[in-house]
Amino acid sequence: MIAGLLVVLALVAAVRPDPDRRTITVVTATDDLTPGVVVTADQVQMTAVEDDTAPTAPLTALADAVDRTVAGPVRAGEILTDVRLLGPELAAAGTTDDDARIVPVRLADPSVADVLRIGDVVDVVRGAGDVSSGELPSTPDVLADHALVVLVSEAGTATSRRERVVLIALPAAAATRVAAASLTDALTVVVR
Repeated sequence: MIAGLLVVLALVAAVRPDPDRRTITVVTATDDLTPGVVVTADQVQMTAVEDDTAPTAPLTALADAVDRTVAGPVRAGEILTDVRLLGPELAAAGTTDDDARIVPVRLADPSVADVLRIGDVVDVVRGAGDVSSGELPSTPDVLADHALVVLVSEAGTATSRRERVVLIALPAAAATRVAAASLTDALTVVVR
């Protein structure tokens, strides 16, 4: 009888939750999400998970995810964090600058975007000359180095192939240089 009681107590102890274990409510994806998708309310939900199993900086409110752009592939059930969506946290995580920025770049040769992937580290180069006429640029100018590719727009999502955009994370000063140059000059990237 004592042995039976000990077995019952052991079973109760095994299935009873640890009173010291805490849970946290986090935002999870209800569907697979592709890079560049703007998150809608029906694509996310609140899920309770054990605190010690949650990743660093999980999103804890639906409002933190809805209407934001996914930076990389997300699987259904995955916990969303601050760096899974475009924003200052992603820019800072991709550089050594807490004041980093994400800059859109239209490349002089749109086919270069076909070979870029999220996470690639690139240098941004400005060429002088008229690329469309076939004129070779004079001395190229490296505007920024060690830029992190955070998003490459899909080929079919823009109005034309020329409109493909690459988003890169850069320290603030370099981001300003690249943004200004992108208004007037032909830009490309060199993969490191």
